[in-house]
Amino acid sequence: MESHRQLEDLAAAFLAKRDSGDWADEDQAGLTRWIEASTANRVAFLRLEAVWEEARRLKALGAGVQPGTVPPPGGWQHSPFFDSRAAAVTSPPSRAFLEAARAAPESPAPGRAWRILAAAAASIVLAVGIAATYFMHARGGVRYSTPIGEVASVPLQDGSNMTLNTSSRVRVDLSREERRINLERGEAFFVVAKDPKRPFVVEAGTKRVVAVGTQFSVRRDRNDIRVVVTEGTVRVEALRSAALPEAELSGTALTAGTIAHASDGDVLVQKTSLPQAEEVLSWRLGYLTFRDTNLTDAVEEFNRYNTHRIAIADPQVASIRISGTFRPTNYEAFVRLLEEGFSIHARNTEEEITLTKD
Repeated sequence: MESHRQLEDLAAAFLAKRDSGDWADEDQAGLTRWIEASTANRVAFLRLEAVWEEARRLKALGAGVQPGTVPPPGGWQHSPFFDSRAAAVTSPPSRAFLEAARAAPESPAPGRAWRILAAAAASIVLAVGIAATYFMHARGGVRYSTPIGEVASVPLQDGSNMTLNTSSRVRVDLSREERRINLERGEAFFVVAKDPKRPFVVEAGTKRVVAVGTQFSVRRDRNDIRVVVTEGTVRVEALRSAALPEAELSGTALTAGTIAHASDGDVLVQKTSLPQAEEVLSWRLGYLTFRDTNLTDAVEEFNRYNTHRIAIADPQVASIRISGTFRPTNYEAFVRLLEEGFSIHARNTEEEITLTKD
């Protein structure tokens, strides 16, 4: 059996070659076979690809800034990940990392490919920390946002970290008494630094999620929310109001491995295994994972990550159930799989792809 390091070296070699520009269909087929050969292979590949993709996304924080320099106040506002109160000025993201990757040999030695990934991961941490610290000093808190199809990891001043999913926006307000996050839209995963004196509160619609030191996600769909807990315990409760004073608040405690759906009136709690809960959050690794999911729900997920939408025009198609792991922005590959595996016809226009039964 191959060691953990050997698996990571093989995964790194696949990634380096895929981005070298010399990636053929047989290479993709070989990668697919290797990933599907074992869970260990799949985990190694997902872990390293997450570093690779994160480097691409977060390198934009340093766009236009010379290496080794700290930009002046306001200089981070060109980043598309941060939506300050003033209009952000956008500029093309730096291509230094991509150029370095392409400069690597087409078939790099596994150790070299791993070093490329490790160096990329290390290089982005300081830039993100500087950007987040600057915006945290903005009066009245700060908004962070992601465009459609992007995921961004943002360290907070208290030592916590949040990862924003596609098309998400939050407002962060840290005070001495409380750490408050308002999820205005979308989804975010939080790794909360322990601070018993300052609860970590995520408000979404008519609900709020309260934690001290834990890891969990909150997804908002208008006033409905989904909470997934992967570590520790959180409490879901209604927001305080004149009609519902604090003394009458009733909360629902959620532990690790729990997935909860909360609407205006009820909280539906589903206890799962921790791996199942993590699988729901595979978007953090750049993937969508479906397990016997009806196609309607799968298409809705893909539409969250793409402006070119998929529509289902046939009830027979909507009832199909699928399983698998997919890159959320690669909707073309997803549609090709449906055409080849389920005899589905896809009609592609400038506005959308419409699915019907052949």
